[in-house]
Amino acid sequence: MKNILLIVTAVLGLNSSQAQELESILLAADDAGLLTENYLNPAMKGLMYSVNGGWYTTGKTHKKFGFDITISANVSLVPSSDEFFRFTQSDYTFVSLPNNESQIPTVMSQSSTETDVDIRIPNGDGSFKVASFSMPGGIGSDLPLYAVPSPMVQIGLGLPTKTDLKIRYVPNIAFDDDFESGLIGIGLQHDITQYFGPMENLPLSISVLGAFTTLKASYNINQEDFTDNVSVSNGEAEFKLNAYTIQAIASLDFKLITFYGSVGYNGGKTTTKMKGDYTLTYDVEDSNGNQIGTVNESITDPLNLGFNINGMRATLGTRLNLAFFKIFADYSLQEYNTVSAGIALSFR
Repeated sequence: MKNILLIVTAVLGLNSSQAQELESILLAADDAGLLTENYLNPAMKGLMYSVNGGWYTTGKTHKKFGFDITISANVSLVPSSDEFFRFTQSDYTFVSLPNNESQIPTVMSQSSTETDVDIRIPNGDGSFKVASFSMPGGIGSDLPLYAVPSPMVQIGLGLPTKTDLKIRYVPNIAFDDDFESGLIGIGLQHDITQYFGPMENLPLSISVLGAFTTLKASYNINQEDFTDNVSVSNGEAEFKLNAYTIQAIASLDFKLITFYGSVGYNGGKTTTKMKGDYTLTYDVEDSNGNQIGTVNESITDPLNLGFNINGMRATLGTRLNLAFFKIFADYSLQEYNTVSAGIALSFR
């Protein structure tokens, strides 16, 4: 499990001190998936909202073969309500919190406090497999604005019929022989002001945008802690994100400044898988709590987690036009509000 968190922090561009040993959560058996989903959920949702930002800075499209190069940073703000998740005992079969906490920090929490978790699994003969581990705290304090960042480099090209093709691309890049990641995004923005006759002579521009982004990452899971009762063979953590946005955009384009806004819809899905063979070691206790031995249990490909977003969005922004050099910033209202800012070189 540590490596799933490492993928999250690497994708976010962060080398977090909180990326600690998490494989022990596999000891929670059937409860491990739910605990992990609740812990990672705000980072996964925030990343999907982030990659859907920064696609445009005006409703006006390029002339034929005009182009722009845009560098932006999109930051999705995690609501305070998602810095913790509620632990409801009835949702879990084998785990409990010995200190009777009702709230556990998520990965995006500003709290780095660990949470002790006890595991007690009946064997069916009156004995129990028992273990314990610590859920990690959050990494929010290591992130700007306690938010989920997503830097982007994008190229836009003017096509015939007043349509812009937008491309985001990062080839698969390997880091330290263990981590590999790549991203591709494509969007089309089509000017519809051209269909309104005399409006073409006004500073108002109206267009529609559809865009899709996919991001893949993988991390080889190596044995790093030989004292956590979890051993690994051929381990790999795999992360895949698909996100899309559909928006109607309007802008007022003046020589020195542009005001733009939009309304639209976001959707996305992320999967996180933990693959490989794992051996879990439990103490065995009788019904009176006396240890009577230990037992090893083998599992394969233990986690397959899914995260989704969908909902409306609205954006307001402004752009400063210094000849072909542009500076822009905007704010999107959605489930995870998002700030986008950056610079662009644009040639009409």
